[in-house]
Amino acid sequence: MPTIYPFTAIVGQERMRRALILNAVSPRIGGVLIRGERGTAKSTAARALAALLPQVKVISQCRFGCDPERSHTWCTECRERESQDVELRTTPFVNLPVSATEDRVVGTLDIEKAIQKGERHFEPGVLAAANRGLLYIDEVNLLDDHVVDLLLDSAAMGMNIVEREGISFSHPARFILVGTMNPEEGDLRPQLLDRFALSVDIQGIRTPQDRVYIMERNIAFESDAEGFRQQWIDKEQELSEQIERARQLVGKVKYTRRDLLSIAA
Repeated sequence: MPTIYPFTAIVGQERMRRALILNAVSPRIGGVLIRGERGTAKSTAARALAALLPQVKVISQCRFGCDPERSHTWCTECRERESQDVELRTTPFVNLPVSATEDRVVGTLDIEKAIQKGERHFEPGVLAAANRGLLYIDEVNLLDDHVVDLLLDSAAMGMNIVEREGISFSHPARFILVGTMNPEEGDLRPQLLDRFALSVDIQGIRTPQDRVYIMERNIAFESDAEGFRQQWIDKEQELSEQIERARQLVGKVKYTRRDLLSIAA
């Protein structure tokens, strides 16, 4: 597996980094759309964030990474399985290609096998692979509108339900949704743009000193990727632990009516 450029080594782009970290802490926020020209570290930041995310507890042998502590969200297979052992898995990072079809995204039910053998067979799609991980869509503005609708609906519901010919299969689909796009290549429809909870517009870094930092770090990473990552490993670990602590604390956050008025404003 190739070495990932460290998240903490990205120069500038504080708004983008903050938006990504907030979604990592609470995927319920509803995703982030990052809009900016080429060379603004959009793709780099998304991949680097996934490498920061802590491991997750899942039910052993589950194809969908069901959370053992949230039985009401279990997939159809886990609800029917007798034993639920637990294991740790790396947080998944799934890159959705622009050419993805509806079946590739939501998965498919094998109707022929159901009719001939009476067996329910579900072939998982992108939503299954991304559950409890990060789903990254580069050039989201070039993706078919219908597919974007499916993704956003699943992200909002936290479940993916596939039904065909009276056969039904469901599995959890909770993920951090990150979309990136270059506005010069066309914009998203307003109703789709509105479905992303956070939208961040970023620009290329102009100050000569910061551009030198970018060049120096890129050269160091290209020369010795693992060595460069080791230089940043302490900061990476620190941020990863902060995200994990924040996930445990976010449900205990208290707010007042005054806070709500500030948000509304």
